Amino acid sequence: MKPNNYSFGVPYLVLSTLFCVCLIAANLLETKQVQIGPLQLTAGLIVFPVSYIINDCLVEVWGYRTARLTIWLGFLMNFLFVAFGALADALPAAPYWDGERGFHALFGLAPRIAAASFVAFLAGSFLNAYVMSRMKVLSAGRHFSLRAIVSTVAGEGVDSLLFFPLALGGVVPWSVLPVLMLTQVLLKTAYEVVALPLTLLVVRWLKGYTHMDAYDRRGSYSLAWWK
Repeated sequence: MKPNNYSFGVPYLVLSTLFCVCLIAANLLETKQVQIGPLQLTAGLIVFPVSYIINDCLVEVWGYRTARLTIWLGFLMNFLFVAFGALADALPAAPYWDGERGFHALFGLAPRIAAASFVAFLAGSFLNAYVMSRMKVLSAGRHFSLRAIVSTVAGEGVDSLLFFPLALGGVVPWSVLPVLMLTQVLLKTAYEVVALPLTLLVVRWLKGYTHMDAYDRRGSYSLAWWK
């Protein structure tokens, strides 16, 4: 990668850092099962959709290429977190320490679930960025709200379609999985709709501050971060 291929400022650094924090936090929060009314969910729902909102902001302001770099950065940070957690979990506990069970519940992520999470994250995030980018070009930059919602439905849909069967197939009855997947997509999309006013304010501020409004008319949609 040539040094001048990317140009980063404070707003991008803040968003990319928040993106990585959301992914790592989601891993921890997913270990708690919560019930809201008749719905049984994981606590990760409160933070994971934020990564898709940030993804939309990155594509809208800096373009697909920068969003692609951020997705790979998030993947790497998440992978390191899971790897370090697994290593710490494997170390023998001190005889006087009684927190082994709780620590294992947080950091003893099963290899199957970790692999499913990584695959689903990459597929969903890249599809979200691609749909957002293409729709922006086709709409000449109009209808940001529609583009944000459609890209989220696409990304979250693929994320759920991959994660639940790969991670929970055979553990959770197959007849239950479609309901879980649909519920997750609907709730995460509703999350984005509720957050749209704030997202719009952030995007407007970013464009005014950075003087950037990227269009990927000739850009490559390769998954390779160095291109």
